[in-house]
Amino acid sequence: MTPEERIAAASKFLLQSPPGEINDVLNDIRAIISDDASLESGILPALREYNLAQFITVDVPGQSHQVIISRASQVADAEDRYVDPKAGITFSLDHLTLETSDPQPLSQESAPLRKSLETAASKYVSDHFPDGIACVFGSDASASQYTIQIVANKYNPTNFWSGRWRSEYVVDVAKGEITGKIWINAHYYEQGNVQLASEHNPVFEFPPNSSAADKIVALIAKEEGEYQASLSEVYFEMGDKTFKGLRRMLPMTRQKIDWDRVMGYKLGAELATGKSPFSGS
Repeated sequence: MTPEERIAAASKFLLQSPPGEINDVLNDIRAIISDDASLESGILPALREYNLAQFITVDVPGQSHQVIISRASQVADAEDRYVDPKAGITFSLDHLTLETSDPQPLSQESAPLRKSLETAASKYVSDHFPDGIACVFGSDASASQYTIQIVANKYNPTNFWSGRWRSEYVVDVAKGEITGKIWINAHYYEQGNVQLASEHNPVFEFPPNSSAADKIVALIAKEEGEYQASLSEVYFEMGDKTFKGLRRMLPMTRQKIDWDRVMGYKLGAELATGKSPFSGS
């Protein structure tokens, strides 16, 4: 393979990285490519795409909070500048190191509804996602459109699993409609490799008072709660019935067979009787 082909293959691997494991994937790729300079420049587009799609969070320069990196937070006509409406600034981001720099003030203040939505969404996330973050972004295309984004991560390498919840809701005041997307990704890799990828696309109308941020977020909370409940039912059904029929029953001892030990017993018995397992008899 040419260096360009190796970089292209490496980029595909990066884009498929499970939650919280992109650095592990990157380190494995470094050992294969063996050219850090070419690797860093070659995979930058893939890293940027991954960070935007996965709602990676970064520290806001000069602030004590984090913000979500996504298409909604990207500054128009500035590929690596992002907005933090809470602090009222834009900043630069290095997608390789995730370091932020060069904070600049926003040219216009946030609308009252955006601030109200952010307050309500942050409270909801605090109550239901202990390690989650909620951000609300305005739209350059429409003054009546807002994007609510939520991300929560759980990484437990000691027990070989990781997971990420992402949800996004486009609130269109002019249309009186909320269009959402929910993505769930989980990875379990103890003595195997099992990944879950789930997506849900809810659409619902505004509550009667469309300016009430609390009511809008309450609808989102209800939708997400129902979706989680439906997933629990599906996976209980799969584990209790579908997969159960595929499992091989354990022996009477209720223990797995250690085949290496069994072969050792057989070999020892044959040696004890003076019969060579390698003889032709």
